[in-house]
Amino acid sequence: MKEQIIKTLLEKSQVKQMVYDNTKEAFKTIKGILQDIVSEYNADLINADKRVLLEYRDRGVFEAEIRIAGDLLIFNMHSNIFEFPREHQIWKAASAKEDPLSTYSGIINIYNFLADSFKYNRAEDVGYLIGRIFINKNNHYFIEGQKELGSTYPSFDENKTTEETLKKVIDGTILYALKFDLLVPPLKNIQLATVNQMKERINKSKIQTGKRVGFNYNTED
Repeated sequence: MKEQIIKTLLEKSQVKQMVYDNTKEAFKTIKGILQDIVSEYNADLINADKRVLLEYRDRGVFEAEIRIAGDLLIFNMHSNIFEFPREHQIWKAASAKEDPLSTYSGIINIYNFLADSFKYNRAEDVGYLIGRIFINKNNHYFIEGQKELGSTYPSFDENKTTEETLKKVIDGTILYALKFDLLVPPLKNIQLATVNQMKERINKSKIQTGKRVGFNYNTED
């Protein structure tokens, strides 16, 4: 039993620590890229309406956000390390077959919200997970999400995690958020309202709002 515990610590646990360190370093790089983007874009928008200027906010070790006009992109690093279920396509990749421990992954999630949802404390508003970055012990990555993010076939084989590759992902994320406009919610979803609901909505603008009403996250080819 002791031998098994030691072996697990030397193999799995050590690998998970490596993955965590790689993911944390990648997230630190993402924060730096976001700050650079804000400075660069705002310099080009110096004569534009102040409301279209970008804004960066560091929300702690595991979270950062960037506001772009009416959109808020939140980058969130999970503190835990994950393994993929056996039915996941990652197991078809050559690297996974050769080295199963290479599939242990840290995750950085990317969410898209409306900036006004936070500004006006509209708790009923919805945001969307538009992508997630998986990073492994070899500091390689792949992305699940919208095609604008550069989502790839589930494989760590060729995707090295660098400042350049992460910058491309962030640029794609910003472009995706700006491309899709706010949709009018279906009439049947808002036809009925109680007096109390109406008072609450008038006071706090709490009619549920989201870019794609009824949208469920799916990986796009």
